[in-house]
Amino acid sequence: MAQNNATKASDGAGKQHAGVRQVWRESPTAVKSLLAGTMINRLGGFVQVFMVLYLTHRGFSDTQAGAALGVYGAGAVLGTLVGGWMSDRLGPRLTMVSTLLGSAVLLPCVLYLDNYGAILLVIGVSGAAGMAYQPASTSVISHLTPTERHVMIFAMGRLAINLGTTAAPLLGAVLVKVSWDFLFWGEALAVAIFCTVAATTLPHRVAPDTTGSVEAGAGDGGDAPRASYLAVLADRRYLLFLLAMFVSSVIYIQHISALPLTVKHLDMGVEVYAAMIALNGILVIACELLVARVVQRWKIRTAVITGVLLTGIGMSMYALPWGLAALVIATLVWSLGEIIGYPSLFFAYPAQAGPPGLRGRYLGASNALYGLGSAIGPFIGVMIWNRFQEGLWIGCGIVGVIAGAAAWGGVRPAAETADKDKGEDDGKDNDNDNGKGSGDKSGEIGDAGSADAEIRTGT
Repeated sequence: MAQNNATKASDGAGKQHAGVRQVWRESPTAVKSLLAGTMINRLGGFVQVFMVLYLTHRGFSDTQAGAALGVYGAGAVLGTLVGGWMSDRLGPRLTMVSTLLGSAVLLPCVLYLDNYGAILLVIGVSGAAGMAYQPASTSVISHLTPTERHVMIFAMGRLAINLGTTAAPLLGAVLVKVSWDFLFWGEALAVAIFCTVAATTLPHRVAPDTTGSVEAGAGDGGDAPRASYLAVLADRRYLLFLLAMFVSSVIYIQHISALPLTVKHLDMGVEVYAAMIALNGILVIACELLVARVVQRWKIRTAVITGVLLTGIGMSMYALPWGLAALVIATLVWSLGEIIGYPSLFFAYPAQAGPPGLRGRYLGASNALYGLGSAIGPFIGVMIWNRFQEGLWIGCGIVGVIAGAAAWGGVRPAAETADKDKGEDDGKDNDNDNGKGSGDKSGEIGDAGSADAEIRTGT
């Protein structure tokens, strides 16, 4: 991959584990602007939060309002897949600008539509357009940031998301007091600002190519992986990783769907549930960057597995018969899992796992599986709770172990990659002596000088 940005090159072992300030200071303007733009975009994320209330306010039934929210979620899942394809094909900058602009234009249209079917169509398309930027944004950040700093930079990205997401409902409630219309125009304005930031700060060309070819010498006899989602599906190890991603998202979303039922079952008030959610938010916002300074020294496989296991174990602790103490302890444990593993699980590893020409699709697939798990997780959780109650939380622990095993098999360890590369290099030397070009089928991501950061992918 052409290294046309100086910040992408490795800074050497002395800077491998830089702190928050150093990583921020040395990050390119494009990366800083994406982090800031992401927070602005999430700060204006009103529509999804208030969609049910808005539609019922307009006279639609509860069922219709819930279905609209489901359509929005389905559109978001589809949007991440389309966004991954567009990022590889058109480039991240054009993908972000076009989809964000489309979302900004579509959102206010809901205000002027009376037909329920037309509203569903606009909501679904705007949901897809509004989330299509994610694979492209992650691709840009991963490309312009040295691999050994991915955990830290994506922890910063999660901080931006969490700050914006936490404040959005509060700001939205203020806007509703003035007018419901301000929700849609306010989110459209936030999206337009993000679109402007992307258009003015991102380089015109980030990805080295858009045809699916990988770095020179990375193809088998000069043949590059075919640029399609079929190439992602052919990567069996990445499919295991996607399984871990999906299962983890199903488990994680239970703190929104099943935890309030547990609190109610314990005859505790809604303020206790709110306190648990606030505890998680405070821990993530206050501690994630501090923990990332330590986790960035770990192998990415270790971080992912630890995060997945702690999330499942933490959720299972809600089944303990300790009342409020169990709720607090369980929340602390799974929050620690989120802090340790999620920057790597949701961002760093998917960005490193695929060849450069397929990076957008690898990211799109991971985002889609996370969105799918978040969409169906509440239905699964509530259904199991209604039948087995505390058995749901025990099941989360068991399934969490399964997810950890999938992550173990799905995330490529650096040591294994180094041994594999050594054997392939020996074979290449022999082939080159005979005048034959050769190469491996995987796309190298990151700095070749950092063994811990080296990850390859293949089919």
